Amino acid sequence: MHKGRSSANVAGVHRKKGLRRSFFLALCLTAAAATAQPSDNTLNRRDATAWLNKIHRAAQRENYVGTLIYQRGSVMHASRIQHYSDLVQNEYERLETLDGKPREVLRQNDVVHSLIPEAKLVVVEKQEAKDRFPALLATNKSDVLDLYDMRKLPAERVAGVECEVFGLEPHDNARYAVRLWADKNSGLLMRAQTIGEGGKVLEQVAFSQVDIGVPSDKQRILSAIKGASSWNHYEVTYQPANIADEGWTINSSLKGFQKIREVRRPLGELRAPAQGNNKGGQVFEVLQVVYSDGLTGLSIFIEPVSEQRARREGVASLGATQVVVRRVADYWITVVGEVPAATVRQFAAGVEYRPPKAVH
Repeated sequence: MHKGRSSANVAGVHRKKGLRRSFFLALCLTAAAATAQPSDNTLNRRDATAWLNKIHRAAQRENYVGTLIYQRGSVMHASRIQHYSDLVQNEYERLETLDGKPREVLRQNDVVHSLIPEAKLVVVEKQEAKDRFPALLATNKSDVLDLYDMRKLPAERVAGVECEVFGLEPHDNARYAVRLWADKNSGLLMRAQTIGEGGKVLEQVAFSQVDIGVPSDKQRILSAIKGASSWNHYEVTYQPANIADEGWTINSSLKGFQKIREVRRPLGELRAPAQGNNKGGQVFEVLQVVYSDGLTGLSIFIEPVSEQRARREGVASLGATQVVVRRVADYWITVVGEVPAATVRQFAAGVEYRPPKAVH
């Protein structure tokens, strides 16, 4: 081992330090120049609406395959996605986990088959896919722009794709800011970030690799659905519900959150059913009420207190997701949403129960 340094080595070190200083100085100058530029880069409503619609349409109509990286707090995982659309706008999608236990989700329009290989179990349910990445809007309304200002940021590349970058800044503290990277040509969303206080990235989903405009391979997805037909099947059914008829009211003065769904649904752990039993695991029924402001949302779950299911009041968070559990009468109220903690707490506090009068 050499205890000393040659003059060439010393010169090399100085050159590297000089390069680092030059690079740092260049970054500072670039940042200063960017700060000096006019900050009014807010899009007008027409252009903002056009881009939001373009991003949303691309997720449904483009053929694409790629690798998605999800990051929520310190948790990160990867999935492989294939998506195809035909001339009459039917959608076919396959999502495979690349780490953890093998999982596969096959979708034909709004019918979703979740495959759990080690249990030879298929969970079938109807789901709306329009609020999942790379789709965007959870509602068809354009009033998102009544709640957020949409700004155009400097263009960047994501997964080798030239992207337009947009920031959606909320008008109040009831929701997080959002940053979007969209392919300049197709409009397909390449990256989405949820931004907390001080510009901290709370949650992110992004393509690390993607091919857009690929030939359709929808037949392979249909064959995979058919291939799992011999597995155990558990069908998740949603029954329309009216919580007011059951004595519930949800009072919230927060602007922009619209009630988009009220259902009675099963919830719980699913595993391979025992012989002769169609249901596996501990499954119980809950009322679910879903609210959305068009970009983000939250769910309120109402379930009876049960000795079989231990619960306690409290709060929790992971990334952008906040959870509040409280007890009202003989029911547990759980509010889950990708919104600030104060918003979740306000919704939880606004849940009230008055036993409905018996009908004679």
